[in-house]
Amino acid sequence: MFEELRGRKPSLIDMGNYRRSAVVIPLIKTESGYEVLFEVRAIGLKHQPGEICFPGGGCNRDEAAEAAARREICEELLLSPEQIRLEAPMDIFISPFNMIIFPYLGTLRGYQGTFSRDEVLEVFTVPLRFFMENEPRIYYNNVYTEPPENFPWDKVQDGYKYRWNTGKYPVAFYEYENRVIWGITARIMRSAVQIMRDAGWETKE
Repeated sequence: MFEELRGRKPSLIDMGNYRRSAVVIPLIKTESGYEVLFEVRAIGLKHQPGEICFPGGGCNRDEAAEAAARREICEELLLSPEQIRLEAPMDIFISPFNMIIFPYLGTLRGYQGTFSRDEVLEVFTVPLRFFMENEPRIYYNNVYTEPPENFPWDKVQDGYKYRWNTGKYPVAFYEYENRVIWGITARIMRSAVQIMRDAGWETKE
């Protein structure tokens, strides 16, 4: 009876309700160490124009996250597949807004500052050491449940008086020169830095 279930890999409950995306944290080797490349989203985009982000985007239906990460960075930075190497998957980001993001640490080879102007306004780099040596400022937004008007209160213990759980949603901010790197991008960067530290990156660099 249970043979078909043994060895299965767990997924997320209601995974189909999540928007899947993949991003790359691109590293460029320079004489002074690694630099992290960021994009500024084109002003004409419908979602988050002008914001700082990593190269990446939504996964197509049935597309693996790693394949989406490769495809998106090549499209946005006008790279050939040979110019990007995905070194390792980073920890997955899940938001309370039905979104899941798969980050990958990558290295660029022979990158000449190119990008697609349809999606990117500009690119810039920040020394990786800056993130290694500086923690972001973190602020916490309140998260709470707001039931719809047609919610069946008569089926819930205590009805309208039911006490829903509340939560805190951290919003991180890095400030480097005249750039503010914040939100999900900052959270993913902070997580990646922690993983690299745990792997002994500072002693190996």
